[in-house]
Amino acid sequence: MNFEPYPFEKLNNLLENISVTKDYTPSILTIGEPQFETPDFIQNSLSNNSSLLKKYPKTSGEANLRNSQINFVKNRFGVTLSNEEIIPTFGTREVLFNFPQFLLFDIDEPVMAFTNPFYQIYEGAALASKAKVIHLNLTQENNFKPIIDEEKLSTCNLVILNFPNNPTTSVLSVEELSKWVELALKYNFVLLNDECYSEIYTDKKVPSLLEASVHAGNNSFKNVLVINSISKRSSAPGLRSGFIAGDKDILKEYMKYRTYVGCASPLPLQSAAADAWSEESHVEASREVYRENFAIAKEILGVEIPEASFYIWLKVDNAIEFTKKLYQNYNVKVLPGEYLGRDDENGTNPGKGFVRIAFVESQEKTRSACERIKECLDEQ
Repeated sequence: MNFEPYPFEKLNNLLENISVTKDYTPSILTIGEPQFETPDFIQNSLSNNSSLLKKYPKTSGEANLRNSQINFVKNRFGVTLSNEEIIPTFGTREVLFNFPQFLLFDIDEPVMAFTNPFYQIYEGAALASKAKVIHLNLTQENNFKPIIDEEKLSTCNLVILNFPNNPTTSVLSVEELSKWVELALKYNFVLLNDECYSEIYTDKKVPSLLEASVHAGNNSFKNVLVINSISKRSSAPGLRSGFIAGDKDILKEYMKYRTYVGCASPLPLQSAAADAWSEESHVEASREVYRENFAIAKEILGVEIPEASFYIWLKVDNAIEFTKKLYQNYNVKVLPGEYLGRDDENGTNPGKGFVRIAFVESQEKTRSACERIKECLDEQ
């Protein structure tokens, strides 16, 4: 398998020989990892349940974790799931990599579509599945929402959406998501939405594909799946707690597959995750931090506050040169957009001309970084 280097490896190679200024403290705004303490009640739960390490965990997840996730979906999205319609997972990265391989294994010449730019694990899964890839380009011209090409979609076996979107921060409405549900039923492809940023919204709650499925009259979630994670929601990426939910017929067979993968979460982690999924006040506190960071970015950089995520997708003249200059002269690291995208059939990379900035630090550090970014922008 010929996997592309990860964007962060490309960034390290780009910056490795640059002599960086000593006038500023380092500011690393590249990775989507909240730089805040995981709430005490989650840490205490993990510690208090450490004795459970003596037991093997179930691949299907313990009842307390599964129930907390079912309740989360009900309370947040108004959708009632059965036990057969959800599987707790070891985060979501492992699902995004192994689910396509499970789904596409018996299909000759499988076809997989996903948004572009993208989280690189989608591409890795396509390579591992030997699937042909169709890129759903997200550009400024289409408001960073994928254009529907039914001729291409009719050839697909799996379509991965990612809304709220990383890196462009765009959001699809229930009506827009419902159209994708209708297409999945019309052309019989599996539709999966990566919803890991659903809880980092700045004003109005953003919808789930599960809501859209019900809205479209697909109450059984046929061909429809979502994944979600606690990593961004609870500032707990190390807890590795996620789920996949939706079509019970697909999940029944995927559950069998997972018993062989061996990716069950340790019981102390499951207990802590169950507590985290069940509590909302700490999530609102995190959202408030991100709102304040975005307000700082709007004040200094003049950018619009996104509907969701903790990123800014900033347009620049030349992302590679801007990234190098920002690091060399201001000791700030950002991620060039072209590292998150791929050339389409016309040779156009929709990530080109943008940088992704992760505002996952304190207000003080965010303000300092924004001021430096502004100075560098003014020099373009």
